[in-house]
Amino acid sequence: MKDIAGFFSWVFVTLITLLPIVNPVSTAVLLLGISAHLSREERNRQITLACIYMTAILVAFLLAGHLIMVAFGISIPGIRIAGGMVIGFLGFRMLFPSEGHITQEGKQEAFQKRDISLSPLAMPSLSGPGSIAVVITMSSSIDVRHGFDKFFAYSGVVLAIIITAIISWLVLRGAGTLRRLLGVNGVDTLSRIMGFILICIGAQFMINGVRDLILDAAFWRSVS
Repeated sequence: MKDIAGFFSWVFVTLITLLPIVNPVSTAVLLLGISAHLSREERNRQITLACIYMTAILVAFLLAGHLIMVAFGISIPGIRIAGGMVIGFLGFRMLFPSEGHITQEGKQEAFQKRDISLSPLAMPSLSGPGSIAVVITMSSSIDVRHGFDKFFAYSGVVLAIIITAIISWLVLRGAGTLRRLLGVNGVDTLSRIMGFILICIGAQFMINGVRDLILDAAFWRSVS
């Protein structure tokens, strides 16, 4: 029973952290701007592929997170602090927007492409640096666990990634309706709210990282 509760806890925590960063609403706005040359069927196909690619990318980084940390000598507190900084930075960009994270050159190239599923939809829009930082941070937290606890934790995060992909697919499929319902100001307001949530999440990640660093006896031995 405890393992099941832990499983759903990982699903919930990952979902509320990852979904604002993925921000499918902003990707829906981007999609409307770069898919005018596609038929409805082809646009829907590109949306499906983009969500599949996003899932594969994030799951790959989740499973390889420990190897990345070992290869580069990154500690768990370090990845949490760095992940919190990235998430907080993205939150500030959403709360106080200037230009979109897709450049004008990128948009122009996308206008001329029939395959927009991998770039720019899957990367860097849906699975960008922020979402990758989240799954690597989750991987670092899971790595200290053992047995079924570790299995349920990884399963919970993978399920949350899949749920995020499904939500993104639904939002992208309804992009036109969403823009008509919310309007330009509504989309902007929703994006800013998500940005504030991200800032709070990023701050908490950094707090957790600093706390872990203070409690890490190996760190204090290395500096003494």
